[in-house]
Amino acid sequence: MAFFITKILVSALVIALVTEVAKLSDKWGGLIAALPTTTLLILLWMYFEGASDAKIARHIGFTMYFVLPTLPLFFALPFIINKFGFWPAFAASIVLTAILVYLFNLVYERYGVTIL
Repeated sequence: MAFFITKILVSALVIALVTEVAKLSDKWGGLIAALPTTTLLILLWMYFEGASDAKIARHIGFTMYFVLPTLPLFFALPFIINKFGFWPAFAASIVLTAILVYLFNLVYERYGVTIL
């Protein structure tokens, strides 16, 4: 239980740190947010919890498959937010990402990889 609480606190601290940096500088906040911080934290937590190298490698493999369909969010959100505001842009980005994950899954399946 102590380790679980530690994971929550450290993970929350990282997110809070990024948001505080973003308040001071859009550029530096964006850079830090663009780093695979969450993925690195997850890998560390998996390692410390005793996950096998094979399990960690599979996790990274699936993470890679999900990167491509999630990238358009970063192009769509700024465009939509300037036209319609935060909440419509946020909702549209979530819908766009869900549709793209589904479509990419169809493409990946043609090559023998199922991500969903």
